[in-house]
Amino acid sequence: MNKVIFRGDINLAQVEMFFDNKAITLPIISWFLAQLIKFIINFIQNRKIDFRKLVSSGGMPSSHSAITVCLAAVMAIKHGLNSSEFAISTILSFVVMADAAGVRRAAGKQAEVLNKLIYHSREIRVDKELKVLLGHTPIQVIAGAALGILVALLFA
Repeated sequence: MNKVIFRGDINLAQVEMFFDNKAITLPIISWFLAQLIKFIINFIQNRKIDFRKLVSSGGMPSSHSAITVCLAAVMAIKHGLNSSEFAISTILSFVVMADAAGVRRAAGKQAEVLNKLIYHSREIRVDKELKVLLGHTPIQVIAGAALGILVALLFA
């Protein structure tokens, strides 16, 4: 394995090493695919193009689940199921997925209630509504995880 030390300037070999690293590229690809699927679903449902869907959180499938589970799957393929790399990335995936389906989803529901209260209040004024679509349903989390696994299995 070639070890390159950063000295301030990046050469072509370093760039190639970065893009050859499937533990970086495949999770990013799975994130992008999840966001693209959200964009397409939104277009089909609303018949209008919304480029914000390419970078927004929430919705089907979970891009957070896709990126972390893809990393864990790549680690399993490259280093084995009993490796520290797989263990660390799997635990990270569980934390991210629990957060997406739990804490962030609850925060989104609370934002929805607060928006209704603010809308009907004469005393409370805000610049803009709170963001409601923060988290994911369990199905959205599972779909993102499945996408991450699929990308790793196909390309790792």
